Amino acid sequence: MIATKSYKETILLGESIGRSLKPNDVIALSGELGAGKTTLIQGIAKGLKVENWVTSPTFTIINEFKGKTGLYHIDLYRINDIEEAEDLAIEEYFDKGGVTVIEWAEKIKPILPENAIEINMKILSDNERNIEIKGIKA
Repeated sequence: MIATKSYKETILLGESIGRSLKPNDVIALSGELGAGKTTLIQGIAKGLKVENWVTSPTFTIINEFKGKTGLYHIDLYRINDIEEAEDLAIEEYFDKGGVTVIEWAEKIKPILPENAIEINMKILSDNERNIEIKGIKA
């Protein structure tokens, strides 16, 4: 369990994670609304040398960015069930040569790769978060 005490610390943690990722890594990100998932992804993007600023793709569901490797940012907030996700062919991103980061990944747990890196974020206070990472050392 890692505790971050500010937006900046969450970005720095994400940056550290991003530097350690390889092509075809999948990050399964979960946590309640406002837990800082997009903030962590902004740091991951920085670690992957993505030049564009990452924002939540809530209305477009999938955003693609170029960096050290491709970054595929998928936000499943508006997806109601796994069938909708399968219709979007999300699984095709898992081995497309970039890093795939999925917000609300718990909605598609059955189709996630076995080696997906799981990150769960919990709100402690306005600025503090507990972040549990399984499958990678940050």
